[in-house]
Amino acid sequence: MTNECKSRGNKNKQDTLMPPNEIDTPIQDYEDDEIEEMQEVDLNKLIRTLRSSQKQILELQKSLMDKIKNLSRENEILRRNQNEMKQLVENETVIVTRNHNEVKNSIDQMKNTLQSLKNRMGEAEERISELEDRAQENLQSNQKKEEEIRYLKNIFGNLQDTIKKPSIRVLGVPEGMEREKGLEGLFSEILAENFPGLEKDRDILVQEAHRTPNKHDQKRSSPRHVVIKLSTVKHKERNLKCAREKHQITLRGSPIRLTADFSSETLQARREWRDIAQVLRGNNCQPRILYPATLSFVNEGEIKTFYSKQKLKEFVATRPALQKMLKDVLHTETQKHGHQYERR
Repeated sequence: MTNECKSRGNKNKQDTLMPPNEIDTPIQDYEDDEIEEMQEVDLNKLIRTLRSSQKQILELQKSLMDKIKNLSRENEILRRNQNEMKQLVENETVIVTRNHNEVKNSIDQMKNTLQSLKNRMGEAEERISELEDRAQENLQSNQKKEEEIRYLKNIFGNLQDTIKKPSIRVLGVPEGMEREKGLEGLFSEILAENFPGLEKDRDILVQEAHRTPNKHDQKRSSPRHVVIKLSTVKHKERNLKCAREKHQITLRGSPIRLTADFSSETLQARREWRDIAQVLRGNNCQPRILYPATLSFVNEGEIKTFYSKQKLKEFVATRPALQKMLKDVLHTETQKHGHQYERR
């Protein structure tokens, strides 16, 4: 009994010294002697506690095994995913490397192409520069040739004018009228009908007479001109002066015209002054077209003479009143020459 009290006292003392979590634990260590001294109720309670603990341990073991299996399965999945990811990364690395190489090759090709284009552009620029130089040379050469052509035309026109200087051109003589007397006889008839004093002048001799052009065009409504070549320029001027003074020249009652016979170039140059002369005449500037194709008129009490329209335009630019007077006709002439240049 004394030993039992001592054991219980020691046990109570141990219970007092043990931590709370150990006191509340259902599973406790018992000595064999203590187990023998325990009552049957306590023993049954201990057995139930042990069985419950065993059951909890088994459940815990099962739970741990399940968790281990799940962890193993998850680890396997992670390992497989890791392998797949590794393979995917390797594949992507191969693709990226290949794409990088392709891009690099493309960039190299583009650089080569750009360099080739730069070289070709440089060659093209050099070629264009050469062509521009040649075009400039050709332009200068063409301008020089045009100047030479104009110069030769002027010489040719002057030669023609010199040759035709003693000639008179008669306009409006009907075709076939010369069959009776010939063209020389018709000219004598013109003088007798319009200038009786000249018709008696024996010094006025007709050297040659013909129609121009030589071949008659049946489709032409107006008759061909008659060209009368006299012996001297003096006789031609006398006839033309008389014609200007009389204003109206006739042949058998029909009106005709007597003009100087010029080259086609000179006639064209004289025609180009016609519109300007008409405007000047309407403003009482007394215009005249002098030999061979020179415009003369009175401006501010002075007689001005111009051999070209360019000189006239330069002069008109300094005279506001004259500029206003000739503005429309000079503008029309500029447009006309522009269209002719475009057609060429």
